[in-house]
Amino acid sequence: MTNQKLSAAAMAALLTASAVNHFRNPGFYASVVPRSICRDKGGRFGVLTRSQWIQASGAIEAAAAGALLLPATRRAAATGTALMYVAFIAGHLSALERAYGERGSDREKLVHTLRLPLQLPLIRWAWSLRS
Repeated sequence: MTNQKLSAAAMAALLTASAVNHFRNPGFYASVVPRSICRDKGGRFGVLTRSQWIQASGAIEAAAAGALLLPATRRAAATGTALMYVAFIAGHLSALERAYGERGSDREKLVHTLRLPLQLPLIRWAWSLRS
């Protein structure tokens, strides 16, 4: 197996694990969905409920994982995955802002402070799968 295929398979495994976790442990992702896009939280741009956003992002991650495994769709899937990770930055910033707010806990501060910087290597990794 080439390095590119192995890297794509590893990214697909990560995305699959995350997708499954979206459905098994949706509460883990709830704080990362910005209120502004949640219909049930009075968001100005609310299209879906928070629960629907979590399910939709899990489904998108599962689809991306499958597409990364196919040479014919890998480039498009890698581009989409990189863009997805860029879009997730807004959620991570929103969660970080809430964690450091008056009701944030020390655990939330730690979790979200560590989660945000992970986006950059994920974006770079996904982008590298385009070649």
